Amino acid sequence: MTATTQIGTDAGAAAFQAPKARMHPGSPEARLVRTATYASVAVALTLIITKFVVWRMSGSVSLLGSLLDSSLDVMASLISLFAVRHALVPADREHRFGHGKAEALAALGQGLFVGGSAIALLVQAVQRVIVPANLPNSVWALAVMVLSLVLTISLVSYQRYVVKRTGSLVVSADSLHYATDMLINCGIIVGLGAVWVLGWTMVDPLLAIAISIYLLYSAWKIARTSIDHLMDREFSDADRKIIREAVLSHPQVRAMHDLRTRSAGARQFIQLHLELDGSLTLLQAHKISDEVESLVIAKFPSAEVLIHEDPAGVREARASFA
Repeated sequence: MTATTQIGTDAGAAAFQAPKARMHPGSPEARLVRTATYASVAVALTLIITKFVVWRMSGSVSLLGSLLDSSLDVMASLISLFAVRHALVPADREHRFGHGKAEALAALGQGLFVGGSAIALLVQAVQRVIVPANLPNSVWALAVMVLSLVLTISLVSYQRYVVKRTGSLVVSADSLHYATDMLINCGIIVGLGAVWVLGWTMVDPLLAIAISIYLLYSAWKIARTSIDHLMDREFSDADRKIIREAVLSHPQVRAMHDLRTRSAGARQFIQLHLELDGSLTLLQAHKISDEVESLVIAKFPSAEVLIHEDPAGVREARASFA
């Protein structure tokens, strides 16, 4: 985390601290993110092969929907894999804020993949409602969905652990997608059970329609989060309140203004104007700024903090956001 300390209302003298440690390509957190993407690809490939074989045997349209979803999972996971590799590249001359937004782009692509699979499934399900069909070998379809559920639960548990450790946006989007898959798999198991035990063949396409609607909702959630990151949406009001309380808790801080925040992948950026006693020396003001930075980083460990120092009471133009 780097704090840039500036005195005065214009471009005053600046002092820079050496960057503190953050997630880099060789860090344990980076390895966790990469491992999560490898696991996602492996699970998706396993499920595609199994579901394809059993779909050909059973003809279940809800299983076809799950197969389509798993097929798109592979493409989405591969995109995530390359995006994570790029996002972990350190800041360079052309990308001084880093490459974290590659994660948001990958997550947006995942949302589009999910939405596309939902529309394709909806078309297939409506056709099956219009022209009903019997489902042979529904027992095999039921068995493969149980396997799918077990693998998905294991993957999501690991992904959530990785997100908790790293804050990775693309792993979070992948986890949300697979969490949706868990619910879908449970629904398909119930539906196939109804077909196998009770002979209710219409349950299968109706269940597929419900799955497609839920997939569209999931795609919208993934896309909305990604767009928020790409458009530099501010932190939540609750997080901004935490930042203000941390800054104003320092006894020598008179006030603060022009707080701006944004995220890029697992990295967060916080900038603010700090109002201090105008009689302080540059060295004293710099020390206070460092202490305030530490207070903020204690609440947001992955953040890079930029602080501009102002003498309290001096009139200046301030940003106004309606």
